Amino acid sequence: MPYRPKSTLEQWRILQAVVDAGGYAQAAELLNKSQSSLNHAVAKLQNQLGVELLHVVGRKAFLTAAGEVMLRRSRLLTQQIEDLELLAANIDMGWEPELRLAVEIIYPRDKLYQALSQFYPLSRGSRIQIIDTVITGSAEMILEAKADLVIAATPIVPRGYLSEPLCITQMVLVCAPEHPLTQIDALDADELSQHLQIVIRDTGQKPAENAGWLKAEQRWTVGNFYEAMVILQRGLGFCWLPDFIVQQALQDGVLVRLQLKQSTERQIPLSLVIPKEDKLGPGGRQLRQIILAAHGKTGH
Repeated sequence: MPYRPKSTLEQWRILQAVVDAGGYAQAAELLNKSQSSLNHAVAKLQNQLGVELLHVVGRKAFLTAAGEVMLRRSRLLTQQIEDLELLAANIDMGWEPELRLAVEIIYPRDKLYQALSQFYPLSRGSRIQIIDTVITGSAEMILEAKADLVIAATPIVPRGYLSEPLCITQMVLVCAPEHPLTQIDALDADELSQHLQIVIRDTGQKPAENAGWLKAEQRWTVGNFYEAMVILQRGLGFCWLPDFIVQQALQDGVLVRLQLKQSTERQIPLSLVIPKEDKLGPGGRQLRQIILAAHGKTGH
C-alpha cells in the first residue's frame, strides 16, 4: 500500500504561524482566519500524529520538546514546496531548471565563483552544473552544444562562433628545484624533449595530439593541475602550469620556473562562447552578463 500522509501542509503552516505570532489570536489575525479554526487545525494535527506539539499557558502558546523538532523539520518541508512551486512558475516563464557551464581549467576560478555568488540570489532555483574541460574538450562542448555557456581558450573556438574576450592566463614552465633542467641557463625545445613532460588530459573524445606544447617523447598524463604539481614536487618531469595555480608553490620554493631561449611563458586568451544563442534562456543570459561584468565587460 502506498504511504498516505496523516497531516497536510496547511496544518503545518498554521502551526508555524501560531508559534511565530506568539499565540492563536495573533496568528488568526495574521492569517485572516478564525481563532477556532486554528485551534481545531492544530488539535487535529496533534491527534493525527499522536504527539503533543503545543501547550498553552494563559494566552500564549509554547512548543513542547517534540514540537520544536517537528516544527524545525516542517519549515524545511514548506520551504521546499514553495521553492518547487516557484521553480514550476519560472519554468513556465522559460527560466531554465538547469544551466550547464563548461569551463576550460586554465580559467581563473575566482572570477567564476564571484559571478556565481552574484547569480545565486537571482537563480530562481536553477541548478548549476560546472564541467571542467581541456583543449579539444572545450571545442566539442561548443560544436555539440553540450553546455549553455562555454569558457574556452580563444584559439580553439571553432569558426562561426562568436566569442567574447574575458581574460588572459599566463602559462609558466616549472619543475622541482633539484631537477637537472634547472642547471641549464636557457633551454631550447630539443633539450626539453629529452625529459619527462607532465601534461593534463585533453577531455575531448578526439583529442588534438599536437596541442598543449607536447614536445617530449616521455610523457605522463594526469587529470588536473594539482595532481601534476604533486608529481613535479617529487622531482619528476616539467610542466606548463597557469601562474595563478603555481604562484604559491613558486613563492615557497617547492617549484621553480625554467628559462627558455624562446619565451619563459605562454599567454592564453580566454573567451565566453554561447553554443546556441537562440536557445539560451533568461537564466543563461543573466549568468552571461554577470560573468562578463566580473571581467569589466558588457554584453550586447
